[in-house]
Amino acid sequence: MAAPAWAEAAVAATDRPLRIGSIVAAALSVTALPAAHAESAPEKGSIALKYLYYRDFQKNDTQYPGEPKPDGAKFDRITVKAPSVLLVVPIGSDWSVEAGATVDDVSGATPRYYSSVSGATKAPGGMSDKRNAGDVKVTRHFSRGAVAVGVATSSENDYDSSAVSLEGRYATEDNNTTFHLGAAATRDKIGSTDDPALDERRRTNEVMAGVTQVLGANDIVQVNLGYRHGAGYFNDPYKSADRRPDERNQGTLLARWNHHVVPLGSTLRSSYRFYKDSFGIAAHTVEAAWVQPFAEWWSVTPSLRYYSQGAAKFYCDPSSDPAVFPFCPGSPTFATTDQRMSAFGAVTLGIKLQLRWEDWTGDVKYERYTQKSDWKLGGSGSPGIDPLYADMVQVGVSKAF
Repeated sequence: MAAPAWAEAAVAATDRPLRIGSIVAAALSVTALPAAHAESAPEKGSIALKYLYYRDFQKNDTQYPGEPKPDGAKFDRITVKAPSVLLVVPIGSDWSVEAGATVDDVSGATPRYYSSVSGATKAPGGMSDKRNAGDVKVTRHFSRGAVAVGVATSSENDYDSSAVSLEGRYATEDNNTTFHLGAAATRDKIGSTDDPALDERRRTNEVMAGVTQVLGANDIVQVNLGYRHGAGYFNDPYKSADRRPDERNQGTLLARWNHHVVPLGSTLRSSYRFYKDSFGIAAHTVEAAWVQPFAEWWSVTPSLRYYSQGAAKFYCDPSSDPAVFPFCPGSPTFATTDQRMSAFGAVTLGIKLQLRWEDWTGDVKYERYTQKSDWKLGGSGSPGIDPLYADMVQVGVSKAF
């Protein structure tokens, strides 16, 4: 029920930050690598409730051709309020079922091109939408492995998505090495509140393979490879003159290393992710988090994430010619002025406080996301884009039973 890790930029910048995303990536990609152990269903069931509040904004600083002089005022963009629930139920010693549901209330306004306030959606009350999503996964556990089948669905006014997944894992006899394999198929239906006649489709198939290796009492590493092929409608119907290829191939490489620091009782979680697609975007993500227990039941986890991407090959920088702006010069077959397709870098700072007491766990997490063109790795990014900021607060409570 979270956006895929490779799309951090989309999490903060997209018009709909919490779409269904990759269920295979969610299944195989874990924040905290588990210690090796024999496979069996969970000894206890659990129920978790979470609430996410998300808000992003930009400052109106960039002067675009033919538009009013910017006043530097803050432009509030998208706000999301998303409660969710996750239930895990063991069935005997060999089976388990996981089920989740979330409801996103999305409101605000977003630029139709670049970061222009003049080009933002300004209907009375701005944009407003609600997304309902749910997923179910059934797992069969064996002595040294497991096989799981999952289904997921997501629905909103102008976008419907459904997916099925199959995943498996197998551990060696000493439980020090675990192999992961997964596949999924997603089918999307895209519409538009601006164009009731729009009725498009997109289909996506993906596979992921990985291995988790215990290096010793205090170290564990994981490497995952993923490939996704999509065909159909990739345009954003809310962006001006947005024309994208009808096929997209995406590849990812993810490496994680967790190290336990015995004298402090703490754990360092680190990861690197490389992403590349046929749109021409190449991205790097580096992340580190430090889990520090204190006062018996408490832990605090500061985190830092850096993300950088190059622009899509059909993204065009703002034209200085008022007769052309905001469109791309000439008549290219594919073109976009979507700032999510531009070149930029981003930093996310976070802090999480967690309490564990008997069968109860509670946590609160805050993250601040800052995106700037000048923060792109290896040089300046795309010009004419105002910095983007986002605040994310998540509160959760869970109980084992």
